[in-house]
Amino acid sequence: MDRSVLKKAAFPEAGRKEWLELIADSLGDKGGYDALVHKSDDGLAIEPLYQRADEPQFLPRKNAGSSWTVFQRIDDPDVSRANAQAREDVAQGATGIQLVFEGAPSAFGYGLPASPEALRAVLDKVALRDVALRIDVHPQSRASIDWVVQLIQERKTTPSRLQLSFGFDPAALFAGTGRLRMSIEALEASLPQSLAGFFAMGVPAVLLEADGRVFHNAGATEAQELGIMLASAVSHLRMFEVARQPLVYAAPHIGFVASVDQDQFLSIAKLRALRLLWARMLESCEIEPMPVSIHTETSWRMLTRRDPETNILRNTIASFAAAVGGADSLTVLPHTITHGLPDGFARRLARNTQLILSGESHLHVVSDPASGSGGMEALTAGLCEKAWEEFRRIESEGGILRSLAAGHIQKRVMASRDARQEDLAAGKRSIIGTTLYAADKERPVTVLEAAQQGMPSDGAVSCDRLAPLRLDEGAGAPS
Repeated sequence: MDRSVLKKAAFPEAGRKEWLELIADSLGDKGGYDALVHKSDDGLAIEPLYQRADEPQFLPRKNAGSSWTVFQRIDDPDVSRANAQAREDVAQGATGIQLVFEGAPSAFGYGLPASPEALRAVLDKVALRDVALRIDVHPQSRASIDWVVQLIQERKTTPSRLQLSFGFDPAALFAGTGRLRMSIEALEASLPQSLAGFFAMGVPAVLLEADGRVFHNAGATEAQELGIMLASAVSHLRMFEVARQPLVYAAPHIGFVASVDQDQFLSIAKLRALRLLWARMLESCEIEPMPVSIHTETSWRMLTRRDPETNILRNTIASFAAAVGGADSLTVLPHTITHGLPDGFARRLARNTQLILSGESHLHVVSDPASGSGGMEALTAGLCEKAWEEFRRIESEGGILRSLAAGHIQKRVMASRDARQEDLAAGKRSIIGTTLYAADKERPVTVLEAAQQGMPSDGAVSCDRLAPLRLDEGAGAPS
């Protein structure tokens, strides 16, 4: 065939009007265009067709042009085994190590012993200058900062050359464990002075985080998670304002942690909305907008116990969303974590999921590819509006810690979770491998031997704990 013929072919122009006419003819009395529109958990209309955005937002990651940091979680109670895992992960391409200590809301029943000796042993022969280090929030978060500082001094490492994130977030700890070790008033009064010495060291680290994972895994919607994270970050700023310390010094040390799940479009929009919301918040505080660090982790609640291999697909979609949405770093939960402590094979798949998306798919090369997309810009704007409503609601309740103490946030999160579980029970939602196309016989799953650990029970202040709940548990799967 002579390809020049194609240049002479003419096709009629088709716009939105023509498309809508075709939809009306195709669907007939089944509802027309409205039948193709569905709602997110926040009530946002997700339409089948969007126009190109007139005023797109450009929201790149903090280090635009470079790849995100590939984190691997280290949560094995066996310290020697954990050290071997860390060294293997770094040798095989991980660029970050995420330490999860016992009692952490994100430990899911496991975790490293919470002691300086364990920290030192786990990081033995791991070059801190060559790898990013983050510590998930846990009951000894404040003390673990001192453990790391001591280790840095012992190794005579230059602090300014390190990539550190300490994950200190009282709100996430309060919600995830149901306990605070001191009163809210004492915490607010002591925290700025307690951290002043670290600021003086000049370490370019994320010291305070607004961690949304606890709330997401307990059932929060995207907008609820965003509003809660924003309220948590503002509580950090407010503590320093009350202590009469310059906010401009604290702001660069505040970061965010968000969950990403199998809904790639909402996950992308959530990360973009987070950058936009924080930039607006800094402006309102008369702080020059600055790049902010966003760490992401694949969702615990989306993972299934039945047919766990399907979790590999869920993790891949979530990782794609994190990369496209502009995450600065990412942790992929191994696909067998719903069965226990993941073995080397599951850990390798989690690590390689990221390495392939970065090293082979090059998802980091284009900054904010969602910018200008009518659908993505609409979702981003919609989440910003809904998240701002949740943020203002929390502020009217006295701030995030007092809202948690009174149970207000928990009630809203639980209502969202219950609505989602009702949809699953009614068959309005499905889970591949669990409620849809379930395997006749489950394949054996190998995990490491490790004893389950409980949550801390001591504390000066308590609240209703937001425990994680997977979607498949609401569909009858074992916990």
